[in-house]
Amino acid sequence: MGDREAEHAGEDHALTLACNTGVTLVTVPTKHRRHAITETPAVKRALDELRLELGTEKVPLAEVVILGAEEKIKRLRGEHGEAVAAGRQIAEWIRTGTVPGDPEAAEEVRRIGWTPHV
Repeated sequence: MGDREAEHAGEDHALTLACNTGVTLVTVPTKHRRHAITETPAVKRALDELRLELGTEKVPLAEVVILGAEEKIKRLRGEHGEAVAAGRQIAEWIRTGTVPGDPEAAEEVRRIGWTPHV
């Protein structure tokens, strides 16, 4: 029994012993974030398919994360690019007065579309 345990041994509460498994665990400091990945059914399906293609159970997670992030960035930029292009097209139509559509139908909607008709 160590000094700390002996100090409290006579008290009316449970005795707490220190854990001494004989194993020395060295802390590994890192400046980088760590991530845990749970193999939900969707993640498991994707990783199992990759394992099958690789022919091994070991998945290069760092590479998979990098490739996935790069693909996600491309998709987001593509969506953003499409929205920006559409906004520029609308602005150009307004500047030039060449909004596509039927001007007569638009005038009719403007004239009668906002008043009740019986």
